[in-house]
Amino acid sequence: MNPGLQEKVITERVAWIREMLAGIRSLPLASYEEFVSDRRNIAAAESYLRRALEALLDLGRHLLAKGFALAVSEYRETPQRLQEAGVLTAEEAHLMREMAGYRNRLVHFYVEVSSRELYEICVGQIGDIERLEQALVAWVLAHPDQIDRSL
Repeated sequence: MNPGLQEKVITERVAWIREMLAGIRSLPLASYEEFVSDRRNIAAAESYLRRALEALLDLGRHLLAKGFALAVSEYRETPQRLQEAGVLTAEEAHLMREMAGYRNRLVHFYVEVSSRELYEICVGQIGDIERLEQALVAWVLAHPDQIDRSL
């Protein structure tokens, strides 16, 4: 099989995820009151979170497209396909499916997302994004023969 995973795409998406999570961690998260004391924190948290989720899902779509020749048209399809391909466990796929749904909520139902909800996610669930990013990276590292390192 010819390598199809683009190293540049993978490293860019992983770097983006990590940068967005660092952005979340740089926000004042010691208390809800501190978080909402400046409305810009709420907007920043939403943006960082949405972009981290999109990069994670894009990374998954890249693995499917270039590693397995599988196209998915919606983010919500990505986790199931990654599980079927053996990239994610059932538990990881379930978690990613929830994240895809939340990303859609941030984009399409943004008026329903409360500052409290964003705060709680930033404080308690950011590790889930890291966990899935690490699972995808672990799969890539276990399949170096599928990586195209050319520019």
